[in-house]
Amino acid sequence: MSDMTKPVEDLTEAEAAAELARLAAEIAENDRLYHLQDAPKISDADYDAMRLRNAAIEARFPELVRSDSPSLKVGATPSAAFTQVVHAVPMLSLDNVFTDGDVLDFIASVRRFLAWPADQELVFTAEPKIDGLSMSLRYENRRLVTAATRGDGTTGENVTANIRTIAEIPQHLPADAPDVVEVRGEVYMRRDDFFALNQRMAETGQVFANPRNSAAGSLRQKDPEVTRSRPLKFFAYAWGETSDPLGETQYDVVQRFGQWGFAINGLMARCKSIEEILEHYLGIEEQRSELPYDIDGVVYKVDRLDLQERLGFRSRSPRWATAHKFAAEKATTVLTGIDIQVGRTGALTPVARLHPVTVGGVVVTNATLHNEDYIRGIGNSGQPIRDGRDIRVGDTVLVQRAGDVIPQILDVVLEKRPADAQPYVFPDRCPVCHSHAVREEGEAVRRCTGGLICAAQAVERLRHFVSRNALDIEGLGEKQIEFFFNAEDRALSIRSPADIFTLKARQATSLTKLENIEGFGAVSVRKLFAAIDDRRQVEFSRFLFGLGIRHVGETNAKRIARHFLSFTAFRATAESAVMPEGKGDPGNAAWQELNGINGIGAVVAEAVVEFFAEEHNQQVLNALLAEVTPLDEQPVGQVSSPVAGKTVVFTGALERMSRDEAKAMAEKFGAKVAGSVSKKTDLVVAGPGAGSKLKLATELGIEVIDEDAWFERVGRN
Repeated sequence: MSDMTKPVEDLTEAEAAAELARLAAEIAENDRLYHLQDAPKISDADYDAMRLRNAAIEARFPELVRSDSPSLKVGATPSAAFTQVVHAVPMLSLDNVFTDGDVLDFIASVRRFLAWPADQELVFTAEPKIDGLSMSLRYENRRLVTAATRGDGTTGENVTANIRTIAEIPQHLPADAPDVVEVRGEVYMRRDDFFALNQRMAETGQVFANPRNSAAGSLRQKDPEVTRSRPLKFFAYAWGETSDPLGETQYDVVQRFGQWGFAINGLMARCKSIEEILEHYLGIEEQRSELPYDIDGVVYKVDRLDLQERLGFRSRSPRWATAHKFAAEKATTVLTGIDIQVGRTGALTPVARLHPVTVGGVVVTNATLHNEDYIRGIGNSGQPIRDGRDIRVGDTVLVQRAGDVIPQILDVVLEKRPADAQPYVFPDRCPVCHSHAVREEGEAVRRCTGGLICAAQAVERLRHFVSRNALDIEGLGEKQIEFFFNAEDRALSIRSPADIFTLKARQATSLTKLENIEGFGAVSVRKLFAAIDDRRQVEFSRFLFGLGIRHVGETNAKRIARHFLSFTAFRATAESAVMPEGKGDPGNAAWQELNGINGIGAVVAEAVVEFFAEEHNQQVLNALLAEVTPLDEQPVGQVSSPVAGKTVVFTGALERMSRDEAKAMAEKFGAKVAGSVSKKTDLVVAGPGAGSKLKLATELGIEVIDEDAWFERVGRN
C-alpha cells in the first residue's frame, strides 16, 4: 500500500499527483486480484481506505483527476479489452451557460453570426441534458455494426458487444433508414435501478458513486453478460455520419429516431422565443427531482439543420448549441487559510483552504479566490461576492461548485466572523523566489517579476511544455519534472525544454544512471526515452502551444498554424514584426499579417512579438529546434477546393452572410482569412462600400471578386 499518513490538506500538488498515480495502480491491481482471480491480498477496510483517500485527493485537486481514476470505474480496468474506433464525424462537447443573461448572449451570437434580424423568428429545440455516457451507434445497411464511446472526441472505445445487450437499442433499422447512419445519444441508468444495483453490489463491498458512474462502469465490463445484467437505458438525440439527409430540422430527425424504435426524451420541445426557452428550462428544473434519471441542465440547439450547417463549429464545440446548466449546489464552511500559487506566467493566484465540506456529492477542501480584488470584496472576477464584503481567514463562507466542477466562494456570513479576523494583505513579493510582485495598470492579476530565476515559473513552463495538449510526453508528469528540475547533477538536470531531448545522450556518458535512482527502473527509463524520442517530430500547433507564449492558448495556436502552415514561416513573420524596442510596428507588413489573422488581434500579436523580441527566448527556441522538428500544418477543410491554402480578405458590406459566417466558410474550405490586405493576399471578396482595402488590393494587382462570385467559387450557389 502507498503511504497514506500525510493529511490530504497538507499535500502539495506534485505529491497529490504522485499519490493519485500510486492509488490508481494499487486499486486496479487489487480489483484485478479480487474480480478476476478471487484472491484478494488486503482487507476490505484497507481497500475502502484507499478509495476514500483517492476521492478526497480528487476533491481537493479536481484538475488532477486521472483518466484511469478508480472513481470513474468499478472492478478491473476494462479499457485494454476494447479496440479503438475513429469517429467518422468528431463527437464534440458543448459549451456551457449558467444564467439567463448567458442564454441571451448565446442567442444573440447565433443571430449575429447568421446576420438574422431580431424580428425574424429563430426556433430552438430544448431538451434535458442527460447525465450519462455519450455513445455513437453506427448502422450499415440498417444493421448495427459498431458502438463507440466518445473517448477524446476523435477516437473512442469499441463497446459493440456490450451495447448489443441493451434492449432499448435496435439491432436493425427499418427500410426508410439510410444505408449508413450513426445514431448518437446517452447511455444512462435510472435512479431506482441504480439504488437497487447498489443494494446488490453492497454485498460484495463495492458500490457505485452515482448513476452515471454505474452506467459507465457497467458498459465497460469485459464480459458482455455482466453488462446484460445491469439495467442500462439509452436516449437518442443526435447523429454523426449519414449517407442521406435525415430531415430538415433537429426536432424532426429526433422524432424519426423514435419511429425507428429508439427511446427519445418526451421533454424535448421547440421554442420560438427567449421567453419560451427560459420557461421550458424552469419547467424542467422544477421536475428535476421527480424525473427517474439524472440531468444537469437543458440543451438548446438551433432547430433548422441548414442553419446548423452555416453556423458550423469552433475548435471543440458547435456554434449552434449550448448547455444551460442548473445552479450549482452550495454549502457553508470555514475558511482556514489562503495560499498563493505561482503559475508559469508569474501570475499569483490565491487559493482558499477550507474545512472539508460536501458540495454536490463531492468533498471540497479548497476553492478559487481569483485575485486580490475578489478577496477585498470588489468582486470583478467570476461570480462576485456582495460588494464590500472582503474575505478573511476564519470567515464562514458560502461555497459552490460552479458548473458542478470548480469550487468557488460566493459570499461571507458576516455575523459569524471572528472578532480577531483581519483583512487579508495580498503579498507584494513572490512566495517562491521573493522577487517583487507587481500589478500593471488595467490588470486584475499581480505577477512575479522574477522571470527565469523563479523556480515556480520555470517548473510550470516545463509542465506546460510536456502537457497533454502540448508535446504530450508520456512519463514526464509533475513529479518527474520537479525531480529533474531540482537535480544538481547535470546528467539528470532538466531546466529548459531542450534539456528533455538531450537527457538520453547525457545519461549515456555519465556515471549517474537514472535507472539506479529510487522511483525509476530500467523498464521505466527505457519507456521514458522512447516517449521523448517519439516527440522529436510534433505538430506545429502543439509545438507552438507548448512554448507558453502569453495569450497563445490551444485555439490561438491552431489559428496561427492554419494561417502560416509552417513554423519557419511563422517565426520569420514574428521576427520581422519586431521593432528595436521589442514592440510590434503597426505600419509593418509582418505585424499587420499577425494582427490580421482571424481571431488573433492586437493583444495576441503583441504577445507573440514580445516573445520573439526576447534574446533569451530565441536562445531557448534555437536549442529546442536543434532537437525537435515542428511538422508543417495541413490546410483544413476541403483541401481540393479552389480556395484551399489561399489567403482571403473580406471587405465592405456583405449581403448574403455575416462577416463571421464568411470567415468560417472560408476556413471550412481550407482558406486562410486575414483582416488586412498585403502582398501575401491571394483573393479579396468586396461588398458594397469597400474602401481602402479594395484600393490597396487593386494597386497590388490582387484578384477581387464580389460576394456572388465567392459563392460560385466555393460551389455554394
